[in-house]
Parts: sequence; structure tokens; C-alpha cells
Amino acid sequence: MKNGDTAPSFELPGVDGKTHTLGSLKGAKATIVVFSCNHCPYVIMNEDRLISAFKDYAAKGVGMAAINSNDAANYPDDSFENMKLRAAEKRFPFPYLRDESQSVARAYGATHTPHLFVFDKDMKLAYTGAVDDDNNYKTRKKAERLYLRDALDDLIAGRPVRTPETHAIGCTIKWK
Repeated sequence: MKNGDTAPSFELPGVDGKTHTLGSLKGAKATIVVFSCNHCPYVIMNEDRLISAFKDYAAKGVGMAAINSNDAANYPDDSFENMKLRAAEKRFPFPYLRDESQSVARAYGATHTPHLFVFDKDMKLAYTGAVDDDNNYKTRKKAERLYLRDALDDLIAGRPVRTPETHAIGCTIKWK
């Protein structure tokens, strides 16, 4: 996907036992779709930052979902049952969805976990890439560039996103 593209729709099962659609997750000001998983150290290092961002922005009109598209046969840590355990352990405040066919990841052009896609109120891609500029899971530091939060601030204020694209750093999606 490139900036300005419309978000591909989807209908996926969530660890909460419900089926979620893109429309059901849409925020009034912005919508975050993050491709995630259970085992990648880059995802694990960013989970608290994603949870915090969603909690800070949900009341401001931001919707969000995390989608796991990894091949669970070869990466059993990413099975639907293990997704349920991870979501409960971390108390995800957003839906955690399973893309078993990997068709949603392909439609979005997701390559890594985590890989963020942030859409504006009209569901046009406004930002894609990393959570922030702290991309070394071995030596965590304080992030200096908060790409996700900056994009959300810009969208909520009705401004163009100042940094519309960064490189998604993380584990590659595990394709079947």
C-alpha cells in the first residue's frame, strides 16, 4: 500500500470470540492496523508502547486492531490458542485477530511484525512503518521520534502526517 490508498476491508476472528471487520474497528479520527505476532522480540518490545498509545488515543477517536498472519504450523507460538493467552497476559485493550489465510497481510502489503498502517478518518493510508525510532530490542532506550503518536496527533488535529512512512523493523511475516 502507498500513502492515500484505501484500507482493504477484512472480516477476521478475534481472541475475544467475536468476528471483527475493518468497519467495526474504525475510529472517528484514525484507525491503526498493526500486523503482529506472539514470538517476535520486536513485537514484544513494542507491545506496551502500542497498548499505551491506544489507551491514550481511543477516547480521541482512534480505533485499533492487531492482526497475526504468521504461519502457526511452523511457528506454533503464533497459534490462535497462544494468541488468546498472550492477549490475556498483556490485557490488550484492542482486538487481536487471526489472519489464517494470510490474505489480509498480503492485501495490506505487510512485511514485518510489527508493521503499522494508520488510516485517516476516510480510511486512506496516512502512515505506515514502525512504532518509533527505538528499534533495538536488546538495548531498549527512550525513543526520540514517536512516529505513531506523531501521526495520530496530526490526524486528530486535521493536519497532514509529518512523517508518512518509515521502515517497519521487526521479524518478517512467516508465510506459508
